[in-house]
Amino acid sequence: MNVLVLNAGSSSLKFKLIRTDPEAMARDADQRLASGEIERIGGEAILTFRIGEGPPVRKVEPVRDHFTAVSRALSWIVGQGAEAGIEGLRDIDAVGHRVVHGGERFKRSVLIDEEVIRGIEDTLELAPLHNPHNLKGIQAARDVLGPGVPQAAVFDTAFHHTLPDHAYLYAIPYSLYRRHRIRRYGFHGTSHRYVAYRYRRLTGTTRDATRLVTLHLGNGCSACAIAGGNSVDTSMGFTPLEGLVMGTRSGDVDPALLDYIAVKEGMSLAEVQSLLNKQSGLLGISGLTHDMRELLAEAEEHDDRRARLAIEIFAYRARKYIGAYLAALGGASAIVFTGGIGENAADVRARILDGLEWMGLDLDPAANAATIGGREGRITREGSRLEAWVIPTDEELLIARDTVRLVLGSGSRY
Repeated sequence: MNVLVLNAGSSSLKFKLIRTDPEAMARDADQRLASGEIERIGGEAILTFRIGEGPPVRKVEPVRDHFTAVSRALSWIVGQGAEAGIEGLRDIDAVGHRVVHGGERFKRSVLIDEEVIRGIEDTLELAPLHNPHNLKGIQAARDVLGPGVPQAAVFDTAFHHTLPDHAYLYAIPYSLYRRHRIRRYGFHGTSHRYVAYRYRRLTGTTRDATRLVTLHLGNGCSACAIAGGNSVDTSMGFTPLEGLVMGTRSGDVDPALLDYIAVKEGMSLAEVQSLLNKQSGLLGISGLTHDMRELLAEAEEHDDRRARLAIEIFAYRARKYIGAYLAALGGASAIVFTGGIGENAADVRARILDGLEWMGLDLDPAANAATIGGREGRITREGSRLEAWVIPTDEELLIARDTVRLVLGSGSRY
């Protein structure tokens, strides 16, 4: 089956076309046929397309809305596929959508119908920056491809529905949870779920025996404690603001700071929320950038004190969460890094793992330095009691596989 995977943002559309079926899944023989991104929808957009692993093709042209973006992506896939001699790209058998928030209702991936759309609409106040645009992508795909092409929704929050109540409830009046469903939902679930699956494949570990701490480190960052293949705790909470230090998000802060900052700076609550989400984290500490690559360069080449401080705080917070989650799990077999920073910043991984030798973690510096640029593998020495791995995430592949399972009636597997 050819599955078009869509991730719709406010003014962007990312897509990947994946050919897969149950036999391909069993052999990890799924084919990535095409991918791309359309940025600045609503004006002169930047289009970046790629067939297979070929070189990217970039264009600038007007793209009015998400309907136009989906239409443009499909016409390019078909046209370039024909030129490349790739058969079958004209046929889209199903569409899988990344949807950020499923609330308490959507605990697994689902085929999209009118009832599901209403359910996603009911979560809009929980994810006002994401779910409205995810719905735009769903409607655009329906308008372009017609109602005969099945569509599936795969939720970032779904993997974390196995959190026990002592992990997802806040210590606030229980009535607030009952009335407003204020609780920890967690995010990046598709990524954490994928790398846990991939770890099992690489090591031959059974699902029941899987005990991991996974770290998704990118512009957004989260940690997850996984036992028996299920999420039992995660660092992001009611919103993606909680937890680790991120590119522009503060992560954990004393909630009393919101009122204090508002009074001292003469800001509204909304302005303080924006400050914590968009002006904090690595950017706020360094005063330079939210990009870890640039911070590492500034720290090394110019010995910039605040760049070094931002990196140190980032690593320290991640190390604290590792310790907390190892305690919550009663021990684990491995720590798994993924995401842009987790996959490519060997120095940051070494800083995070520094001081964990007492836990039995024996980092292999050569393996750590070599495992970048999409490579996967173990970065601890043979015999290390607590292992560390790097596993590049592939959320689009997982979305495509869930979509195929749903279309074939076998359901999504967690």
